[in-house]
Amino acid sequence: MRTFLAGAALAAALVSPVLAQTATQTATEPAVTITGKIGVVSDYRFRGATFSDEQPALQGGLTATAANGLYGWVWGSTIDDYGGATTELDVALGYTFTAGGTTFDVSAARYGYPGGQDVDYWELPVSASRAFGDWTYGLGFAWSPEQDALGGMDNRYGYVRAAWTSPKVPVTIAAQLGYEDGAFAPDGKWDWSLGVNHKIKAVDVGLAYIGSDRTPDTVVASVTAGF
Repeated sequence: MRTFLAGAALAAALVSPVLAQTATQTATEPAVTITGKIGVVSDYRFRGATFSDEQPALQGGLTATAANGLYGWVWGSTIDDYGGATTELDVALGYTFTAGGTTFDVSAARYGYPGGQDVDYWELPVSASRAFGDWTYGLGFAWSPEQDALGGMDNRYGYVRAAWTSPKVPVTIAAQLGYEDGAFAPDGKWDWSLGVNHKIKAVDVGLAYIGSDRTPDTVVASVTAGF
């Protein structure tokens, strides 16, 4: 718990410099907005691979967002043994902006595994998305430079995504196809997902079909509460 709180404090500290830039905002507009979520999934899947040995996982996170597009977040999950760690704790700092109707997101993320031996690593994700009516289309790329945790190699992951949101009920259907190559997939790996989420007040209930060409496909259920 101390580690999780320390990560949350780090995320807030990363965003705090933007306070000076947003001092001219009105009193009704907070300089930084803090949101959180906590939930459980029937299987923690990341890019098609299970990180919880196909068992349920408890997950939660905090996000601090500034009006000028800067943000920081911290996110944690229980995991199966990974280099001696049984918890994942990630932190990130990023910037999002819209240009020509397209939303861009650039960030730097650190994947941490408290108690693990030489398994923490950095990644640099970028993405772009655009809405057309009820549909939102996006693509993204994440690069991990050469580092000790990756055996001195780098890693690359790219994906395309499409999501549809109902204008009448709080339902979202999303599909994603990704490809990974490098330290985590020396011979290349495809992954895919198709899921539906239904929001009931502050609770999000989801069901997703997830798989890859390296692991068996599975159906993952999730329940997440926001605050």
